[in-house]
Amino acid sequence: MHVAVIQRIIGQFLMLFSITLLPPVVIGLLYSEGAAQAFFYSYLFLLSVGFLLFFPVRNKKGDLRLRDGFVIVVLFWLVLGAAGSIPFYLYQGLGISFVDALFESISGLTTTGATVLTGLEDMPRSILFYRQQLQWLGGMGIIVLAVAVMPMLGIGGMQLYKAEAPGPVKDNKLTPRIAETAKALWYIYLGLTVACAFAYWLAGMNGFDAVAHSFSTVAIGGFSTYDASIGYFDSHAIEVVAIIFMFLGAINFALHFTVVRTKSLMPFLRDAEFKFYASLLFIISALSIYVLYSQSVYHDFSDAFREGLFQAVSIATTSGFVTADYSAWPVFIPVLLLFASFIGGCAGSTGGGMKVIRVLLLIKQGQREIMRLIHPNAQVTVKIGRQPVNNSIIDAVWGFFAAYVAVFVLIMLALMFNGLDQVTAFSAVAATINNLGPGLGEVSANYASLSEFNKLLLCFSMLLGRLEIFTLLVLLTPAFWRK
Repeated sequence: MHVAVIQRIIGQFLMLFSITLLPPVVIGLLYSEGAAQAFFYSYLFLLSVGFLLFFPVRNKKGDLRLRDGFVIVVLFWLVLGAAGSIPFYLYQGLGISFVDALFESISGLTTTGATVLTGLEDMPRSILFYRQQLQWLGGMGIIVLAVAVMPMLGIGGMQLYKAEAPGPVKDNKLTPRIAETAKALWYIYLGLTVACAFAYWLAGMNGFDAVAHSFSTVAIGGFSTYDASIGYFDSHAIEVVAIIFMFLGAINFALHFTVVRTKSLMPFLRDAEFKFYASLLFIISALSIYVLYSQSVYHDFSDAFREGLFQAVSIATTSGFVTADYSAWPVFIPVLLLFASFIGGCAGSTGGGMKVIRVLLLIKQGQREIMRLIHPNAQVTVKIGRQPVNNSIIDAVWGFFAAYVAVFVLIMLALMFNGLDQVTAFSAVAATINNLGPGLGEVSANYASLSEFNKLLLCFSMLLGRLEIFTLLVLLTPAFWRK
């Protein structure tokens, strides 16, 4: 393992991340906020630590192996999660503990959207902007951003890309070089963000809120500048914009790239994962609307349609925005939406959950096993669209699913052992490991009331979800560290 090279990369990442603290400094100075000082001191501290890590090993070179990539990705998220918490902790106006600051930072970077903060309307704009910016940076994975600039740093990026994106389609590249792939993804990501901000502004948001909410919408994050989330605006137009860009954000960005390159929508219509994703959202939305109207939660069908559609798209895509307290609706809907978040967005998107492609493969594998029972000698091939799927990929998906269920159960039991009721424990794990945000029970509004141990456990759950289980778990196995 190339320890010196890993140290150099982490140092460079820290210095790069410190630069992201300068926009909140500027905003704090513009609005004469005391938080500007906390951001500036944090910037100096992180820049100094990054430089001290980087300088002694600045001339160390070496090709990264896949093992090094896993170590760097996990260290990166742990180090950046801790680094991102420093401004929250230093600003005395928040009055939160380091664990709370760490929870907020990791929640932002992993685009989970779970929060321990309340009274957002009264907070400095620099703090509010920083929370949204954390989600935007984490949305596509800061590692992918770093890969895009690695040619300037003299670092090869393929190993990092594989470690950051461990889904079944991880080896597909949009362009011949990985740096070009990362740049292509970010151009799409930036374009969607700009379009979303402009649409929010046209729909009635002020400039600050439009930019802030575009960050968390495209990132499928869910942080807002108001405690009431999107519900604060009470605007049909704003909700429509949110629905459109949440839907787009949870689509495979490789598919977006193909659509832009071919200047045709046909790639959407030919993609099996997209069609399955769109069908699921339609069914979940229709069921939610039907229950809300049939059980007279809303007497006007237009109100049931509006609220049911928004919550269905937001929770199913793991965005986590809300316009109503869906936890108080007939119990079928909250449970349906929570289970929908287990599926989440498409592979290669900013959405969380197990990913649509994995669920689709599990269903097709189940169908194959039924066919084998009926016709024991038949050779049945699992296909996605017209393409046959290698059995090794199906085995990997089953392995992921088994690990996901096992980790989910263990974390839920640990939370219950530490005093949480079963509804709160189940929904808290679901909301964090799926990078969703709002849960049910005690965590339906925020996570402030949880103990520090439970918050740290949920931080681990958020990281597991963001890195799709195996990237983090592989470092905990003895075999990984053997030569």
